[in-house]
This record gives sequence, C-alpha cells and structure tokens, in this order.
Amino acid sequence: MRSMLQTLTAGAVLLALSVPATAVTLIKEDEARQPAPAGSFTTRGITRGPAVKLVSPDPAVGAVKSPFNLKVAFEPRGGAKIDPASVSVTYLRAQPVDLLPRVKAGLSAGGIDLAGAEVPPGEHQIRVTVQDSEGRQTSSVLQLNVAK
Repeated sequence: MRSMLQTLTAGAVLLALSVPATAVTLIKEDEARQPAPAGSFTTRGITRGPAVKLVSPDPAVGAVKSPFNLKVAFEPRGGAKIDPASVSVTYLRAQPVDLLPRVKAGLSAGGIDLAGAEVPPGEHQIRVTVQDSEGRQTSSVLQLNVAK
C-alpha cells in the first residue's frame, strides 16, 4: 500500500511538472489597436520615492518576442516599505487600460513578476505607480517593444 501511494505521489509530481505554465495576456489585440494618447508622458526628476525599474525584458536588448517574462522591481528608499495596495498599472492609450487585475498574481512588495506575459507586436507604454509607507509616490513609464 505504501509503495502504491509513493508511486501515485511521484506520478502527480511529474504530471504537475510537465504541465506548461499558462501565459498571461497582459495587453489584448483590440487594446493595442486603440490610438496612442495625445502628448508625451514625462516623469519627475529627483524624488525620494521608491524606484520602479524594468528588469525583464532587458530594455537594452531592444525588441522581444511574446510571450516573455515581465519583471519590474520596486526599490524603497530610506527604510520605508512598499505598499502593494497602492500599486497601479496602466496601459497608456487614448482610453487608458487598467492592467492591475492582470498582474495581480505576480504582484508583491518587491515588484511584479509574471512568467509568460503575452503582448501584441508593437511599442507599448505602461505606467506603474507605487507608494511607500512614508506616503512618497513614484510613477514611471515603462517602454515595451515587442517584435512580430
């Protein structure tokens, strides 16, 4: 009986490992077809608020293929802590799209970590806003360039 249970457990582990991770649709095709917003988006210069950094895909690489791993790091300053409840993630289009429900599974005080983010080809701007325990807020626009 014990041998049978061990075999079943080992089989369940192998099955779990063999199932591919599901991709997360970060930006939908119809959202990407919307016109870009008028004007440009700039962020403030020097701030004591937390840093927001795009780790993956590496911005220096250029265009990436979808799906890709999306990793954004939040770096608090001065001993403050990141408030995950304060995070907002918005796809910048003429009608902005709230992406928070799509990234929530990968959201933590350390940042956003999504495996298999699906994004249509093109250039995309995503604004990430985060606040720390001291009430200092940072808003940063991330540039994603996705190849066909």
